[in-house]
Amino acid sequence: MSSEELVTTAEDGNLSGPTFTTVDYTVFSLMLAASVGIGVYSALKGRGNTSSEDYLLGGRTMSPVPVAFSLLGGVISAISILGNPSEVYAFGTQICTSVLGIILGCLFVHQVSLPVLFNLKLVSINKMASGAHLLYGLFLMGLVLYAPSLALTTVTGLSTTVSVVAMGIICTFYITIGGVKAVVYTDVLQTSLMFLGVLVVVVICTLDLGGVGVVWDSALQGSRVEFLNLDPSPFIRHTFWTTIAMGLHYTIYLFAFSQISFQRLVSVSNVQTSKRLCLVFAVGLSLLYLLYFFSGMVAYAVYRDCDPFSSGKINKFDQILPFMVIDKLNHLTGLSGIFVVAVYGGVLSSVSSAANSVACLLWEDFLKERSCFRDLSNEGATKALKIISLGAGVIGTCMGLLVGQLGGVLKVVTNISGVITGPINGIYIAGMCTPWVNTKGAVVGSLTAFIFSAWISVGNYLYSEGEAGVLPLSTAGCPESPAPPYDTVYLSNTSETGTLLYDTLVISTLAEPSPTASVHGSPKYSLYDISYSYTGVMAIFITLVISNVVSFCTGPLSPSSLAAGVVNPTCGRLHKWLWKIFRGPETAASDSHESKGGNDKLEILTLVE
Repeated sequence: MSSEELVTTAEDGNLSGPTFTTVDYTVFSLMLAASVGIGVYSALKGRGNTSSEDYLLGGRTMSPVPVAFSLLGGVISAISILGNPSEVYAFGTQICTSVLGIILGCLFVHQVSLPVLFNLKLVSINKMASGAHLLYGLFLMGLVLYAPSLALTTVTGLSTTVSVVAMGIICTFYITIGGVKAVVYTDVLQTSLMFLGVLVVVVICTLDLGGVGVVWDSALQGSRVEFLNLDPSPFIRHTFWTTIAMGLHYTIYLFAFSQISFQRLVSVSNVQTSKRLCLVFAVGLSLLYLLYFFSGMVAYAVYRDCDPFSSGKINKFDQILPFMVIDKLNHLTGLSGIFVVAVYGGVLSSVSSAANSVACLLWEDFLKERSCFRDLSNEGATKALKIISLGAGVIGTCMGLLVGQLGGVLKVVTNISGVITGPINGIYIAGMCTPWVNTKGAVVGSLTAFIFSAWISVGNYLYSEGEAGVLPLSTAGCPESPAPPYDTVYLSNTSETGTLLYDTLVISTLAEPSPTASVHGSPKYSLYDISYSYTGVMAIFITLVISNVVSFCTGPLSPSSLAAGVVNPTCGRLHKWLWKIFRGPETAASDSHESKGGNDKLEILTLVE
């Protein structure tokens, strides 16, 4: 959901329905109080541990169970809870196959990236690109605070400003006093609420409809069920292939090479425990997403004969789930509070995770080695980190208040942030899996991928006619079904891979044929019409191909020139075998020549760090 849509929603106030009751406010307040209480408990329990590593990584001795919950809470945002059901409601179930891409991404983390990164004993995964990640983290905090608050304003009766400030203050408080332990333990509560709150709504509505069979039959009759669209065309918005690509890149960026996830994966005692967390994360995220997708099917079954969007009761598809709660379940005292607790659990978990990672990046990569901080004791460093966390929370809250004023710029910023992630992932993968790639190759490859991805994304934004993909909706069962002056088609035009945001492009269908249509009515596609789902994967592929070609032309790295531990072991063995076949055994002279520029492989990893 874009900023402009959210503003329109708030101004029009079309999301009508009863506001919170006293019971709802009580349920909501208890969740907030519990989050604060967990933060205070974590701070009191950890008073004797004063090192910065304990504050940022829990001393690398945290229990895997709460860390698993925190991994899920850091990835699932409130926008996911609201956006995924609306996707299925309006466009069908093909997006469900993105879960297969998520599983593939988790296997990549389990087998390739995690064994390397864990054993390097890093605190920050981003050393040189930290500025970009820092700004993006603050921006993400603001957006995650703002978007759900505005979408749920008329449900809760709270103003957007009050909601953003309240959530920002609560997150800032408990991450400041408790560090990563407070974030992890509150994520256990909030992630559980994200699951249980939506589950309660789905179960009650499904039982009222007559069971899962009725929901499934309604989806079939409404042409919502599609899982195996094997069309190889890259221009189709969602197919089996595009959704797998989207899920794969989404997981690689947000799980393999994200500071938020990295801090949790290395907060346990050993790499085997961390690898088990990967498997738990894959199962947990898949279940959460399938629940959110199914809730979209339930919403369609409820409104298949009286679509609230077409009848003017809601402005945007993203409002379908909160509208269903206040429209159909308001007679159940406290249920609105439970649902909003689930959504705001997503807000708190995402914001607290982002703020803690921002503090880590700022300390490790910008401040720690400066003269005024270098000689601080462990206690002094921890106090400095608490001040930094406080500042990150305040800035993130201010961003939440400013996001609504960005208007159309928000679309551009969101698109650009997604374009950046593909080349960065490509450099990481090149550094770990293609050991012969040198710094020149990595730079040229990533820049080429970035320019191409930015060109395609901007071109899509400016020139693409888009694809009218909204499935049929009916108002035949509504008490009144006024005919709109024109038909409106909504096209979701943002990938979940980088940002988990739904940037919706509004297109009015006119009588004239599309300028991209042929005389026979079949569309003429251009590069600008390539599915957004491929953006991240294309950037990774281009980075890998170009970096390898340039490295072979300028002189690949030899096995002996690599620093220990920076390459995946299997890929390292392959490198030695290939080098022996094509270059022969390494000599002392060649070793000296290849490594005289220092640890070039470390430079490649540092390029993205």
